[in-house]
Amino acid sequence: MKIYTKTGDKGETSLLGGTRVSKANQKLEAYGTVDELNSHVGMVASLNDNHKTFLQNIQHRLFNIGSLLATEKEVSFELPSIKIEDIEVLEQEIDKLNENLPTLKNFILPGGSSSSAQAHIARCVCRRAERRVVALQNENYTILVQYLNRLSDYLFVLSRDLLRIEEKEEVIWEKD
Repeated sequence: MKIYTKTGDKGETSLLGGTRVSKANQKLEAYGTVDELNSHVGMVASLNDNHKTFLQNIQHRLFNIGSLLATEKEVSFELPSIKIEDIEVLEQEIDKLNENLPTLKNFILPGGSSSSAQAHIARCVCRRAERRVVALQNENYTILVQYLNRLSDYLFVLSRDLLRIEEKEEVIWEKD
């Protein structure tokens, strides 16, 4: 299989189902941002083995979200899904990680270590992906928005846990 098809050379691409759209289409912006997020989550997973399996499971869910966003109309095959259970898994992991963290009393600056900083980058991209999906104004995407919202919360808590694991200090924001 050739990796290049040349069908996008004039600024268009196909959604799942065959509809041709501009590469500036809002759906492409949404699933492209989810793809970017997936790469950042993969980077976090590569920097620390403690959460690797959980992060790879998230990557699978992000591919599911990308598939759902890339579909314009009925297709002849079953699409993956995001379920409320996927959100609950994130919530359970957030609660589990929070048990080992000090109570958050201040804003903290992103950083402290490479893996924590990368988790913050992933969190920021996740928030952007969430905004892009919300902009599509599709009620069928409500669960995708919920998943991305919870994922950004998880990535924040993960950034703190990575500092704990690495025995590094959080940098507290100092107001002027």
